[in-house]
Amino acid sequence: MVTVKEETELIALKELAKIIRTKNAGPFEITMDIIFKSVEDYERVKATGVITEELIADLYSISVEDIIAFVYFDAANAVKATIPRPRAQGSIGETDMHAAQYHAPLLDIMIPR
Repeated sequence: MVTVKEETELIALKELAKIIRTKNAGPFEITMDIIFKSVEDYERVKATGVITEELIADLYSISVEDIIAFVYFDAANAVKATIPRPRAQGSIGETDMHAAQYHAPLLDIMIPR
């Protein structure tokens, strides 16, 4: 007997979200926002359990304990997280003064359809 494993179709987060951004949350923190195009997309992504503190920690090479805030914000159809900046804003060796380029790892998170 041959068993065929059904493959789950995946879609990149960037296809479901209206906005994926990072920005300053003070000189020592970065906040990230994933805002969805519709309540249906938001609820679907939330129900998958793919976006978690563990995933954020893995994407940004930090420990889960270092995550300052992580919340599914239903009123805004958004996921928000705040993490420590690798270096203080404007310090020597700091490469993104506005923390605007930290969103890249979020774009290709794969979500089951």
